[in-house]
Amino acid sequence: MSPEAREDWSIWGCDVSVVVNDPTTLAAAGAIVRDVTRQVDDACSRFRNDSELARLASSLPGGATISPMLCTLVDGALGAAFLTDGDVDPTLGNELARLGYDRDIGQLYAGADLATAPMDIRLTHRPQAWRQVERSGSVLTVPAGVSLDLGATAKAVAADLAAARVASELHCGVLVGLGGDIATAGSEPQTGWEVLVQDTDADPSQQVSLAPGAAMATSSTQKRRWMSDGYARHHILDPRFGIPVEVVWRTVTVAAASCLRANTFSTAAIVRGLRAVGWLESLGVAARFVNVAGRVVTTQTWPAEPAQMTSILGVR
Repeated sequence: MSPEAREDWSIWGCDVSVVVNDPTTLAAAGAIVRDVTRQVDDACSRFRNDSELARLASSLPGGATISPMLCTLVDGALGAAFLTDGDVDPTLGNELARLGYDRDIGQLYAGADLATAPMDIRLTHRPQAWRQVERSGSVLTVPAGVSLDLGATAKAVAADLAAARVASELHCGVLVGLGGDIATAGSEPQTGWEVLVQDTDADPSQQVSLAPGAAMATSSTQKRRWMSDGYARHHILDPRFGIPVEVVWRTVTVAAASCLRANTFSTAAIVRGLRAVGWLESLGVAARFVNVAGRVVTTQTWPAEPAQMTSILGVR
């Protein structure tokens, strides 16, 4: 089998990687990934006035017809909310904007020492508005005063869609990485899809091997941070209060059969804090947690080092 080839670039404030096990398909694979991410951005970006979601915002309380891509992204977000009982909440758009996350993360001021800056601890309960979001056929209805933020799940869906398209159209094996979201499809290279699980250089690392069709997602409280109104912020909010979740885990990494499912569990685990280990253990989910002190905790289905994950990924 030919050695794999790789292309890297950046979008959405994160690194993109496309790896194929047939170097002759790399250019076409990169074009497919760019096309999928463009369609996702066109459909649901919070930072573009011309995105489909932004253009339809005023019509959504009465119901508006949406594109197939936006249907897919909304379904992914609502599915994540149902699976986690609202811990992954797609109706936090207004709260994120109020906290200052109203533009691309690269444009936000992050010059202060976020490790020592105070966190906003004002607590006001908010309703579970996601339960009132409905999609019937191609018609989407969102309660008045609610703004959708599909960002986290949309990125995972994009990875899944892009990997599936590359494998189907180019008949090769592929790994697509969008920030911490990784999806694979098609046949694997002879050495397996080797992935380094590590968020920052200061974090403990582990090398794993993904089976074809397996996916992985890492949710982090260390990245996508900024300062607003004198407070340190990060992008994973506690849906009960609409403020950044208390940091128990620096990162949570989850392996699953799809990137969307992996991202759903990893994000919810950040929100649930210490309760997340037992929760994911009870579901048989392969997960790796790094706490604020850098200590690693894993569920039983996550392998000890050195690890080959081909026997456990893609089964749940």
